[in-house]
Amino acid sequence: MNTRVLVLLSLFVGIGAVLHAVMPPIFFGMRPDMLLAMMFLGILMFPKLSYVLVLSVATGFVSALTTTVPGGQIANLIEKPITGIIVFGAVLAMQKVTQERVKAAVITAAGTIISGSIFLSLVLFVIGLMEAGFIAMFLTVVLPTALLNTVLMMVLQPVAEKILRRSPSKALRAS
Repeated sequence: MNTRVLVLLSLFVGIGAVLHAVMPPIFFGMRPDMLLAMMFLGILMFPKLSYVLVLSVATGFVSALTTTVPGGQIANLIEKPITGIIVFGAVLAMQKVTQERVKAAVITAAGTIISGSIFLSLVLFVIGLMEAGFIAMFLTVVLPTALLNTVLMMVLQPVAEKILRRSPSKALRAS
């Protein structure tokens, strides 16, 4: 593993943690998970299994520390690595797509919906309300979060790619 890549990924996690912590709750204490967009950006920029595993576990821990949802700690620790692996598979499957912005937008929207579905299922299972409120929470939290994360990714991804291309470190570009 390249130390410079790990430092860059940790910066993504830190930025995502700040975004996650400052977002106001929108429905029963649930707030949009902006940390996901940063995790997806890291996976898109460095699609290597070892980086994805480290990034998704770190994201899960940070998200668990900043969540306000009852049962969200356990759900984040389980959901983020699963989502990271699924998104990594999607990135590998979409390697032939040349439009980076389109690929980033599709992966972010789909990844956020997958993440939100897993998270809600786990939270409702942990607090014992498996049949209660999934659709309402999905419509009021997950779908708006998917839209927000996709817009954020459309802004951040081209900037991050340009910075990476201009980086003097060949180790970052080769990863």
